[in-house]
Amino acid sequence: MFGGTFDPIHVGHLVTAINVRHSLSLDQVLLVVANDPWQKAGTVATSAADRLAMVEAAVAEVPGLEASDIELQRGDHSYTTDTLSELRRRHANAQLFLILGSDAAAGLPTWERVEEVQELATLVVVTRPGAEAMTPPAGWTYERLEVPRLEVSSTDLRARFSDGRPLDYLVTAPVQRLIRERGLYLP
Repeated sequence: MFGGTFDPIHVGHLVTAINVRHSLSLDQVLLVVANDPWQKAGTVATSAADRLAMVEAAVAEVPGLEASDIELQRGDHSYTTDTLSELRRRHANAQLFLILGSDAAAGLPTWERVEEVQELATLVVVTRPGAEAMTPPAGWTYERLEVPRLEVSSTDLRARFSDGRPLDYLVTAPVQRLIRERGLYLP
């Protein structure tokens, strides 16, 4: 499970998902779109439905990656523990992995019911070359993986869409088309 707001999804997200899938020989990586990300209240620019459509467009042709609306179906705030519990219910025998950037992993102590997350999944802490390697708090089962450093910011991408700067090679062509068709990120 690789969760996020994906506002918009970009090549950094995709490179991370593909590299984690390959390195750990995972059958599938679910890109879980946050319905109402409680830690980003007031900063999400587009609706959950639009963000899901962008993720679906980005991964449609990528084997082993799948867009997930599990948090949209549930509604309300998006808590990782609820999502992992639902995935455990649906896939009782699956080994669950939670993919996080090292910055997000550092914030684990602030998460709702974090002890349940710890019981449900193995963490995959993703770092970039040259970045400080974060170690999760004691008691976590985790893997640490290094993925290529791509300095891509969703905030910058939204600004680029808004003012017409090029997005080639930062956001996939299907996602760019969808953004134009839906009129997202306009001033």
